[in-house]
Amino acid sequence: MFDVIPSPWRSKSSVPLSEATLQLHANRVDVPTYDRSALYRGVVHIGAGNFHRAHQAVYFDDLARSGISNRWGVTGVSLHSPDVKDLLSAQDGLYTVVQRGHDRQTARVVGSIGAVHYAPNDGAAVRAALADPQTRIVSLTITDNGYFLNPVTNEFDADHPDVRADLIASAGYATAWGYLADALERRRRAGVVPFTVLCCDNIAGDTQPARTALVSFAALKDPRLARWIDTHVAFPSTMVDRITPQTSKSERKFVEQAFGVADKWPVVTEPHRQWVIEDSFSNGRPPLEEVGAEFVADVRDHKLIKTRLLNGTHIALACLATLAGYQRTDEAMRDDVIFAYVEKLLGDEVQPLLPAVPGMNTPEYRGTLLERLSNPRMSDQLSRLARRGTNKIATFVLPSLQEAIAQGRPHTLLMLAVAGWARYMRGHDLKGRKLRLEDSQAIPVARLANMARRNPDPLLGHEMFAELRGVRGFAERLGAMIADIDERGVVPTLREALRNGERELVAR
Repeated sequence: MFDVIPSPWRSKSSVPLSEATLQLHANRVDVPTYDRSALYRGVVHIGAGNFHRAHQAVYFDDLARSGISNRWGVTGVSLHSPDVKDLLSAQDGLYTVVQRGHDRQTARVVGSIGAVHYAPNDGAAVRAALADPQTRIVSLTITDNGYFLNPVTNEFDADHPDVRADLIASAGYATAWGYLADALERRRRAGVVPFTVLCCDNIAGDTQPARTALVSFAALKDPRLARWIDTHVAFPSTMVDRITPQTSKSERKFVEQAFGVADKWPVVTEPHRQWVIEDSFSNGRPPLEEVGAEFVADVRDHKLIKTRLLNGTHIALACLATLAGYQRTDEAMRDDVIFAYVEKLLGDEVQPLLPAVPGMNTPEYRGTLLERLSNPRMSDQLSRLARRGTNKIATFVLPSLQEAIAQGRPHTLLMLAVAGWARYMRGHDLKGRKLRLEDSQAIPVARLANMARRNPDPLLGHEMFAELRGVRGFAERLGAMIADIDERGVVPTLREALRNGERELVAR
């Protein structure tokens, strides 16, 4: 890939990105050299947003560039945003990926995505792509909310309005499961081999959340179809890792000025990327091991390490640092106290709970997280990391806290992560400024959080705290932490906790 030229081009020198202009960009950025028209569309990806375009689509682009296989091009589908289709279709599916490290920045144009569909308007095209025998994998990045799974019980929410609507729909659907069940029924009746359903979302606990969601949905519609799916469709679990913030106007302007590419929707991401995939497929699999992915028999421990360390830290940092007055990750990590909190949280409280995984250096991975979160060229929005915070706390933090308490290990910093989230969910910061709660449980949890100003018992009545509310002294300690954040501020509260933690470790 090409490094940034120190003297940026002026915007008037930039060229719009499309198939017709691709070679005009070849002197400034890496561009696809393979014949995109000859690329079979073997993958349909639902949720073709920034993360997919920075992660899975890049791997498939690498595979096409390598010349090893031309059977794994991607058809993109968006369930909720028409911009995905409008912006990418205007550029023939092409877009720029900029990798920003601490000391260098590189850029490439990715060409693995062909057609892009907005499901509410293009339902027939989506159904046709899914039913096409050429489609061998359907991959998903639809966020945890799109699975309709209770984070505590892992049960499918059959009463969700979108699910109920899809059970009686016959054309366009509101959920991924409506489309997948429809396509698999058509393939079953036609005698076509089913596709593999590849979940690329961070959902801890259930190793096959897509199986749970799809089989549960299908059972509500046709139990025979559900049994066929459960028997014949593979649902390999994966671990995906790459920090990818939202694209703003400043990123578009940067790509235009630095590389001369007038890209309507570039992706800015970090150099680090990892994809670990369970080797279980219904209809053949792409040779992604040739381009850096790893296939394993069981991905559960890889996923556990990544989600507990990275995703758990994300939500802890997002809530606490926002309450401390910061807006972006690198700003927060430049605060010595917050950096020390994250470092100690990872090293002293979370990592000791994790299993050893052959071939994975967990201490080294932990160290890279500190570097990645501190990268000033890859500053992520704390507000983005705080989205769906209730689910993230329940999924990525509370299990570590429960295990630490059960094992008699230090857990003050984990409790502070919960206290920070509880205070954040009141919906305003320490100066009274309103916070935007992008959380499916925002209304009930915010009500409980505001009831728990002095006594956390109302909040602890939530089902996510079923294993913790009976722990002796837990409610009192959590309440004291929330009060400390309110009365003393985040940084003084963290500083005192770190001092106490050092004394606790020495005593041990």
